[in-house]
Amino acid sequence: MIVVSSRDAAAGAVAAGLALGISELAAGVAPVLPSLAEGIGNRVVDGVPAPVREWAISVFGTADKIVLLAGITLVTVALGAWLGTVARRRWWVAGVVFGGFAVLAVWAAAQDPGVSVVSAAIPAILAAGAGLWALRRLLDPSRTGEPGDPGRRAVLRGVGALAGLAVISVTAGRMLLERSKRVFSGRDDVVLPAAGMPLPAPGPGAELQVEGISPLLVPNSEFYRIDTALFVPRVDVGDWALRITGAVEREVRLTYEEILDMPLVERDVTLSCVSNRVGGNLVGNARWLGVPLPDILDLARPRPEGEQVVARAVDGFTAGFPIGAAYDGRDALLAVGMNGEPLPYEHGFPARLVVAGLYGYVSATKWLEEIELTGWDDFDAYWIPRGWAKEGPVRTQSRIDTPADFARIDAGPLVVAGVAWAPSRGISRVEVRLGDDAGWVEAELSEPLSESAWVQWKVDWDPTPGQHRITVRATDGDGVAQDETMRPPAPSGATGWHSIRVEVS
Repeated sequence: MIVVSSRDAAAGAVAAGLALGISELAAGVAPVLPSLAEGIGNRVVDGVPAPVREWAISVFGTADKIVLLAGITLVTVALGAWLGTVARRRWWVAGVVFGGFAVLAVWAAAQDPGVSVVSAAIPAILAAGAGLWALRRLLDPSRTGEPGDPGRRAVLRGVGALAGLAVISVTAGRMLLERSKRVFSGRDDVVLPAAGMPLPAPGPGAELQVEGISPLLVPNSEFYRIDTALFVPRVDVGDWALRITGAVEREVRLTYEEILDMPLVERDVTLSCVSNRVGGNLVGNARWLGVPLPDILDLARPRPEGEQVVARAVDGFTAGFPIGAAYDGRDALLAVGMNGEPLPYEHGFPARLVVAGLYGYVSATKWLEEIELTGWDDFDAYWIPRGWAKEGPVRTQSRIDTPADFARIDAGPLVVAGVAWAPSRGISRVEVRLGDDAGWVEAELSEPLSESAWVQWKVDWDPTPGQHRITVRATDGDGVAQDETMRPPAPSGATGWHSIRVEVS
């Protein structure tokens, strides 16, 4: 009589984990092979409903992709555990499941640009073969028995050994995969030329010396990252080129070296994700190095019908914005550098777009490979069919950085401080209300780096004991006050005044 036990479930889970690990290891060892986990994850990102995506970003923030990968792993292991409970009686089910996994993984990976069916099939076949082999070995009837039986102990040792091999394969594969992307890219060999007219270092008045306030220029390692790519795409800068196509008089192809040979400028620009909630941290300011976007577009000589700049990334992502935003005098760059170094891999190396005053989902395309000029109604970029507004001007926003929400603080003088931004318009005033019944107090502002960059603000406060609500609001450079109405990010950016509660003792 065949007995189904937790040991069978463990065997199935280990076999599935090993299959996943082998697929990752294959992609890490051979850079031409794709990661099947990434392929499946990218399809989940593309297909998930907008409310679910918003919930994931709000709950997990920039860790949402890691959570997704962990979820894929857990689902794979859980499916394997179920398979282990039925495979001993119906071995053909194991063949169907692992074969189905291979077909699904090949389809998912092959949807990504630059991934062929053949290259996706190789890790899929290796993974399915490894999973079937492990499951057959662990469920071998000749090696099972009663507790204390040598055969049973051999099975348990086999489960442990293959579980360890699965963990090692996944870990090593992921490490090799990420390392191969960096080596493959050629970024380590890049030496950026200096800007024709470098910006001066921020002066003493540009940064308020307040503990806990956001830095004027956010370090690259701390800059927020929200994009549709589950992991950084592989881009070989030696083979990469930017194409300018569509409604132009002449199509243009620019290599990385040709772009670096063009006159470069530095610009301080604040970028913000449309998913940023009031008081959220999906916003950051950096010093960007690049070519003014008008200089890039002029090489192709746009035709009148080219009303929309459609940017395409190597991973298939698209964004679109009115061509007027490139020519109206705002800071708009084809960026190649960020805070004094080549663009980090995670932030778009080798080149990306930076357009002041537009949310990232319509403008800030990373890993850029093509700019196409189209009619405004001729193309809807990635996020538009998913329910987001086609035009994405950044809302005027302000945020309290210190003290923290629900902080317990001692009575006595302290500083309330934060940042405010309205890229392309600048900030003219920030006001703070230090209590529900208090009046508005005008805050001290840092000297602005530019109209495109955020400013820091601070207010001195000597609170009395008790609970207090602190609220902040800003006015942009055009004299328009920040919208008080609380609205969620969808479909065109959150509005409202940021407030916190503190308890003074």
